Amino acid sequence: MKKLPLLLPLLLTLTANAQNAKQIHQKAILVDTHNDALSNELITKADLSKRQAIGNLDLVRAKEGGLDVQMFSIWCGGEYGKGRAFKFANREIDSLYALIKRNPGKMVMVRNAAELESAVAKGEFTAMIGVEGGHMVEDRMDYIDALAKRGMRYLTLTWNNSTSWATSAADETHHLDSLKRAGHVGLSDYGKQIVRHLNELGVMVDVSHVGEQTFYDVIATTSKPVIASHSCAYALCPNQRNMKDAQLKALAKNGGVLFLNFYSGFLDSSYMGKETRFLRAHHAELDSLEKVYHDADLAKIRLNVIHKSESDLIRPPLSQLIKHIDYIVKLIGVDHVGIGSDFDGAESYPLGMDDVSDYPKITEELLKLHYSEADIDKILGGNFIRVLKANTGK
Repeated sequence: MKKLPLLLPLLLTLTANAQNAKQIHQKAILVDTHNDALSNELITKADLSKRQAIGNLDLVRAKEGGLDVQMFSIWCGGEYGKGRAFKFANREIDSLYALIKRNPGKMVMVRNAAELESAVAKGEFTAMIGVEGGHMVEDRMDYIDALAKRGMRYLTLTWNNSTSWATSAADETHHLDSLKRAGHVGLSDYGKQIVRHLNELGVMVDVSHVGEQTFYDVIATTSKPVIASHSCAYALCPNQRNMKDAQLKALAKNGGVLFLNFYSGFLDSSYMGKETRFLRAHHAELDSLEKVYHDADLAKIRLNVIHKSESDLIRPPLSQLIKHIDYIVKLIGVDHVGIGSDFDGAESYPLGMDDVSDYPKITEELLKLHYSEADIDKILGGNFIRVLKANTGK
């Protein structure tokens, strides 16, 4: 009992800090620039307006986590070639508009910062569209125009597969010699035309997934700030999908923003080896799940849910995510980092980040590192709003 008076001040301080974190988090406009729920919804038929037992996003948990704005990823793999990819993109967009229609007064589509801020002020969950992969426009400018009219606010120039006009990080890392022999590394002249056209349309150019040469060609071509919608710091985790210090500095000079990816494999360099051993131990079950879902990524996600206690053992701590944020802030400034979780697009995230209801934990951790309320506001959504305004003009 004698220890109680000594513990009381500490308990009061912890309680006050938690309350302060909650207030700061709720006041901020929280924007996530990348979520793959729509791709999964087409397979699982989940109703995202209701609480789901699987997946990382639904409107109920979004409210609990203080998520105000979600950029939904429109994605298909590289196997969707010409004649299929653009149609699939529109099918996913149709599903998003259907979700909005089922939730009148609760959810709305917006296209610029003014509409975003108005919707958030009304308490409406705000949806935006990002198209992940230049192959989905099938080398056609009119397809870019069509997607922009439907609400596309960023175009990720490549996914893991290169296009005829831009090379990806995967290909520049693993097939650079063959690219050089073919005389195609970085942006082609047509690729530069696409970047300029996106600038004219007010559609943000997204450099996540692109190769280094493509990245620097974009920086030299664009007239507006660009984004990396879901990437991390290469210095902390040397993965081809992450950005090196020189790239981060170039991004900051451009006025752009990196939105941090939560995927364990992009945060922790030891994760991939651990995951390989985990998947090997359950390969037969994984094969069965792939036959059920006809989607390798969704099968891996389900396998991790089934064996959660085991898969949790290989997840990095939440502190590893915060390290990436803090590293980028210290390198290029707090104006150039935000949130791009990649929820519903990967099988593993840091411990404690299970779904969108866990976002307040980021605010709590940043406060522990003595980030100011103003800086936290920028990271959670202010930086996104700035770069959106710079692209759309309003």
